[in-house]
Amino acid sequence: MFMIDLTGRRALVAGVADDAGYGFAIAKALAECGATVVVGTWPPALNIFTNLLERGKLDASRRLASGAMMAFERIYPLDAAYDTMADVPEDVRTNKRYANAGDFTIDGLAARLVADFGDHPVDIVIHSLANGPEVKKALMDTSRAGYLTAVGVSAYSLVSFVQRFGPLLRPHGSFLSLTYMASERVIPGYGGGMSSAKAALESDTRVLAYEAGRRFGARVNCISAGPLASRAASAIGIIERMVEYASANSPLTDPVNPSEVGATAAFLSSAHASGITGSVVYVDKGYHAMGMAVEPAPPSA
Repeated sequence: MFMIDLTGRRALVAGVADDAGYGFAIAKALAECGATVVVGTWPPALNIFTNLLERGKLDASRRLASGAMMAFERIYPLDAAYDTMADVPEDVRTNKRYANAGDFTIDGLAARLVADFGDHPVDIVIHSLANGPEVKKALMDTSRAGYLTAVGVSAYSLVSFVQRFGPLLRPHGSFLSLTYMASERVIPGYGGGMSSAKAALESDTRVLAYEAGRRFGARVNCISAGPLASRAASAIGIIERMVEYASANSPLTDPVNPSEVGATAAFLSSAHASGITGSVVYVDKGYHAMGMAVEPAPPSA
C-alpha cells in the first residue's frame, strides 16, 4: 500500500492559533502520518490558544483516526513581522499582550528550537502566515505602511524562515507555504497589498527552491488553496462571498475542506515528493483552471 510515513520527523507549523484554519489542518495531517509537531503562535493569541487546549475545547478537532489525540510537542510565541528583537518597536515590547513571551521573533524561535532539540531540530517547516492590516482597502487606497506590512509578514517572512531554519534542517528537509489565487487574478475586495504579497510569495518560492536546494538540499513548495471561512480570514470582510463564488464556479462544486489541504501538505513534506520543488500546487477544486464564470453577469444596460 502507498502510505505517507513521517515517523521520526519533526514539523514546525507556524501560524496556528485555533482549530479552524489551514495551519491546524496541516498540523493534524502531519501528525496522522506520524510526525511530531511544534507550532508557532502569534503572542496576542497564545494564551487563548493554550487555554482552549487545556480546557479540552479542541479535543474533538485533535482526535486522530487512530483514536489518539494530536499533541503539540511545543507551542512557541512567534510574531513573523520581526526577524530579531532589535527590530521590535518599543510599543510592541511593552505591550501587555507580549508580556512574558520572551524572544518571539523568527530568530528567537530558531534559537528555542536548537535549545530544546539540538543543532538540527526539524525536518519540515510550514509557513501558514499572513497579515494585511488594510486588507479591506482597495490597493489604490492602501498606505505605504499597510502595503509593506502585508508583504513583510506574508512574503518576506518565508525568506527569513529559509535563512534561519535552513541550516537547522535534517537531511531532505522541506519548506511549504500557503498562497491564494489573488496572486495572479483580480479578486475585488482582497486588498491592502495582500495580492502583491501572495505574488511575491510565489515568486520567492521558485527562487528559494533553487537557493535552498543548492545550499541546504532542501525543497521549497507552495499550496494555492481555495478560500476558507476561517476565523483569521474573517478579517477580509468578504470571505463568505469568496467561498460561495469559488464553489459556484469550480469544476468540483463542494468547498475546499481543510483536510484536503492538509493531505497535500503531508504528501509534499514526504519522501514521495522528493522530486518536487519550486512548485505552486493548487488545492482549489479546479477553480484556477476556469477562465469564465459559470453564470456570467448580465450585460449592462
